[in-house]
Amino acid sequence: MKITDVRLRAVKNENELKLKAYADVTFDECFVIHGLKIIDGQKGMFVAMPSRKMPDGEYKDIAHPITPELRKEITDSVIAKYNEMDFSEEVAEEPKAE
Repeated sequence: MKITDVRLRAVKNENELKLKAYADVTFDECFVIHGLKIIDGQKGMFVAMPSRKMPDGEYKDIAHPITPELRKEITDSVIAKYNEMDFSEEVAEEPKAE
């Protein structure tokens, strides 16, 4: 399975200093995962998988790679695209909770 497209939406919200952008990743031009987050953490940039808040307040990933190799490939592709991004492009608002 190969990543065939990465689309980003920058977040320019003063309340979200660590959240830098949302990403959508397409695999083999036929499967997409929406809602990955690029976060500037204490140890540098990382990609958080889409998650949902559970009734107990804990967040659980709703889609995630099984192997460390695929996680690294997704992270590397998304961060590389972010580093190429023109920040005058589209700006995303935080999605509304379901």
